[in-house]
Amino acid sequence: MKRLFYLDNLKVCLTVLVIFHHAGQAYGDGGGWAYQPSNPAEFMPWIWHFFSTNAAFFMGLYFLISGYFVPSSFDKQGTGRFVKKKLMRLGIPWLLMGGLLSVLAGKLETDHMWFVESLLFFCLLYAVIRQFCKPIVELSSRPVIMGVLAVGILMGVGSYFIRQVSPQDHWVFFMGLIFEPAHYLQYIMMFFLGVLARRVGWLENMSNRTGVTALLIGLALALGNYLRDGGSWNGFVWQWFGIYESLMCVFISCGLLWLFREYGNWNSRFWQWCAAQSYGAYIFHMLLMLVLQFATDTLWMGAFGKFMFIGIVSTIVSFVLTWLVRMIPGVKKVL
Repeated sequence: MKRLFYLDNLKVCLTVLVIFHHAGQAYGDGGGWAYQPSNPAEFMPWIWHFFSTNAAFFMGLYFLISGYFVPSSFDKQGTGRFVKKKLMRLGIPWLLMGGLLSVLAGKLETDHMWFVESLLFFCLLYAVIRQFCKPIVELSSRPVIMGVLAVGILMGVGSYFIRQVSPQDHWVFFMGLIFEPAHYLQYIMMFFLGVLARRVGWLENMSNRTGVTALLIGLALALGNYLRDGGSWNGFVWQWFGIYESLMCVFISCGLLWLFREYGNWNSRFWQWCAAQSYGAYIFHMLLMLVLQFATDTLWMGAFGKFMFIGIVSTIVSFVLTWLVRMIPGVKKVL
């Protein structure tokens, strides 16, 4: 399979976005975070828009990209080797980082590894399904805007009803496993949409018209999310946020995939290096960030300055640390 540099580059950008998302959580209302600044002036009331928009699409897009590579990997390796490699690449980091977090917290703690945990589960589920279902072959189709809209509505209606029982940011812990029901339908659908996209060639066949339209709609929905701050518009979006967020997810994801396919297919040594470290940076960044936040607690930069400083330094250190760790013999098979 030809190397798709634009998907590598998009994953790098998503990893950086995740790091900055976490960097902002201590300085705004972004959910529980292990560090809180001692200076109450280090607070950005506006940053919840950033959190809300990110959460609408970035992890779902991560799952779609991950799912895209699963069919080819399974076809090439077969069930046994596929499962073994997923257990090695996903299971080992989950166990090691989960164990480290549990020791530091003094209790069973795997929160940070929820994505790796869920991705491992989805991959194993795919392997089970393939024991009973033959893959789709010799079929090619082209995504259209109405199809993207239909997926968003289906996802949104399901998410809306799920949130009547389990609202957003309500995490469920079960035997060391953790997941958020409010977003889990999105993650499942995006992963298997990625699988289907690989089988029928959606990413390759997406027209410029569909890509541009999806991107513009996604940006308009994101802008609408940033503009809500009280009033009737905020009340409307909040009431139907399960649907609104799902539409943001599918349109932004589709638009970004088109944008990077057309304009983000860089293959310089720098971007290849970043792509090789992005998975490890995702795993390592949280602990490094917390150390940095505690170390700079008394250093005044203003709330936004501290947010940017923590985000930039955490990004650089996470990627460099991953590069150093991957020099250890055998680690590249995992990271």
